[in-house]
Parts: sequence; C-alpha cells; structure tokens
Amino acid sequence: MIRVLIADDQDLVRGGLAALLGLEPDIEVVAEVARGDEVLASVAAHRPDVVLLDIEMPGLSGLEVAERLAGTRVVIVTTFGRPGYLRRALDAGVAGFVVKDAPAAELAAAVRRVVAGERVVDPKLAVTALAVGASPLTVREGDVLRAADGGASVADIARALFLTEGTVRNYLSSAIGKTGARNRAEAVSVARSHGWL
Repeated sequence: MIRVLIADDQDLVRGGLAALLGLEPDIEVVAEVARGDEVLASVAAHRPDVVLLDIEMPGLSGLEVAERLAGTRVVIVTTFGRPGYLRRALDAGVAGFVVKDAPAAELAAAVRRVVAGERVVDPKLAVTALAVGASPLTVREGDVLRAADGGASVADIARALFLTEGTVRNYLSSAIGKTGARNRAEAVSVARSHGWL
C-alpha cells in the first residue's frame, strides 16, 4: 500500500481528496492535516510514502513545508497553478505539481509515479512556467513587496524589515520596474499572479 498524508486547509477539499484516493486499491490515506505547521509532526508520526500539500495554508505555506521535508516525496496539489510557484516547488525538491482541477485518476497516477521515482508536473503549467521565466525579483525585493501588500507605509515596511526608509523606497522602485507595474500595489499583484511571492 502507498501511504499518503494530505495537507489542505479546506475541509471539503481535504476530505474529497481523501475519499477519492481511498477508492484506489493500492493507496491508503494515513493522515489529514489542515495547517502547514502541523505537517512535520504528522509526517514523523505516520511515516507516509507521499505527502500531498496545498500551497496556501495557515502556519506554513506548502512551499515552506516542502523545503523542510527533505527525503520525503512531496506532491503539490493546488488551485494556484502559477509558474513562479512551480519553479519554487521544484527548487524545494518536490516530486510533483498537480492542479486541483485535474481528473481524480490523474492524481492517483501522479502518486504512483512519484513513488516509482518519477517527477510529475502539470504539462500546461510547465509550458507557462517556461514562457514566463524565473522571477526577476531579488529575495529582498520580494520581502519588501510582501510587506507592502495591504498598503503598509514605507515607514512601517522599514520597521518590519529593519531597513531604512530610503532602502525600502529603492527596493520598491526596483520591484515596480522589474514587474512592469505602475505602482507598488500593481507590482504586488503582478508578482502574486506569477507566483513570485
């Protein structure tokens, strides 16, 4: 039996995935968690063969969890099929990346292929990721844009990130230019839509 742990903050989605995979004769769902910060303890307790992770969860994102699960086969199962997320997931060493609107049979097949040592990536998303390219933002520009999300002032961002206000303005200006945006709110939106944040 292939032992699977499912991490998704939406009860209905998590339960639906568990029910669908439970119909497979060779797959057993051994645990379900609703928060990213619950995954590591659950992996230690249940020792799954594959961990299915959503990206946007409370506590830790699926991408943050994947970075901490070295040696564990991880498949990202997400609504957010953004090219930047795919790149970050692959950099974190995930074995698969599947969007939630894929047919149930594809998810079960992805689990089996990952256990067999293959890497599974949604083909449409792979093409889009190649077309969009890597994030043009530096790590610090990304930090500043994340802090700017929601309308924080330059002073607030500077305090939160232990930077000077002038440095924050420089990072914001650079990020706006690199995203082709007209202002920081638009830069945040562009970066989020590409999965760069």
